[in-house]
Amino acid sequence: MQITGNHQMARLVRHNDESVREGYIRNGGKEVKLFTSALKAFQCNNRIVMAKRKHLDGFLRGRIIGRLECGRTQLEVSEELGIAQSVISRLWQRFQDYGNVSRCYSIGRPRVTTPNEDRYLAVTAKRNRRSTASDLSRQLSSATGTTVSRQTVYRRLGHIGLYARRPVRCVPLTATHCRLRLAWSREHAL
Repeated sequence: MQITGNHQMARLVRHNDESVREGYIRNGGKEVKLFTSALKAFQCNNRIVMAKRKHLDGFLRGRIIGRLECGRTQLEVSEELGIAQSVISRLWQRFQDYGNVSRCYSIGRPRVTTPNEDRYLAVTAKRNRRSTASDLSRQLSSATGTTVSRQTVYRRLGHIGLYARRPVRCVPLTATHCRLRLAWSREHAL
């Protein structure tokens, strides 16, 4: 917990320090009075005044796990790094359950298609450029059993740069067209 009041900060003070009067903490040689909410938190914790952080970065999470794997207790790591023991406990539990400590980002509805199914859509769309989004939806449903709408197929293909699923791609050039275009470009070349 970070104690701020009149712009004074105090960190990492042991509760059983006899040189500090009750309701005060030592901050760099000076005694600083604790405010009511901070005093309650200090008394409830009975061990240490913690520094408040929003999120732990990846490096710090790795340091925590490394220290726990070396045999240190959660309380020791908590006191060393100034992080609440509950945070250390949750991090260690996540590491034991999933094998990593990266943060999980899960915002919004889960995707209907897997990355493999997205790749399947991309490959089939590139192989048969004349197929429409509805055709691709039916092919995916028959191949994998995943039913998706035409709009979902359109969005997935849009992510990789395949936008228009119309049968006509372009008008093919005849030999005469090619010859005339080449003559025009030679005439207008710099």
